[in-house]
Amino acid sequence: MIGHMTWTVPATTRTGGSLTAPETELLPDYLAWHRATFLHKCAGLTGEQLALRPLPASSLSLLGLMRHLAKVERTWFRIRYAAQDVPPLHAVEGHKDADFDLLEPERAEQEYLALLEEQRLADLAVAGAGLDEQLAAYGEEMSLRMTYLHVITEYARHNGHADLLREHTDGVTGG
Repeated sequence: MIGHMTWTVPATTRTGGSLTAPETELLPDYLAWHRATFLHKCAGLTGEQLALRPLPASSLSLLGLMRHLAKVERTWFRIRYAAQDVPPLHAVEGHKDADFDLLEPERAEQEYLALLEEQRLADLAVAGAGLDEQLAAYGEEMSLRMTYLHVITEYARHNGHADLLREHTDGVTGG
């Protein structure tokens, strides 16, 4: 009988970018680094480990963050910037934190692949666009530059959460 392999988040490579490039290169590269950093924080964990909520009085988990970041990618780049007619991710009527709360550890691989796909589609949605191009978010004009900064900030904030969650999950720190 062949044993059942438990899926774990694969290792990822983080590449550094230029520290002196123009913004058109710097912002996408910095976002790519933060995306890879989040995946690095999840590498080697199973769906069950990703779904753990190891911090008392907090509903945060790495799986919830993975789902949330996929939602952020879709919302800011595809829906708000590119005005693509796609439904929001993890939108559940009457449950504003469904991305964090409605977890299915057995779907961890699908959630991981969904995040990668949203990142790919987000990059496609802004390919060739100028940073000064405007979008209407919440009825206010916003540049693509600000969109990049907002999403980079989301990743930076949640990478800090991921540090704590990973350390409390299995003791792995740093990186």
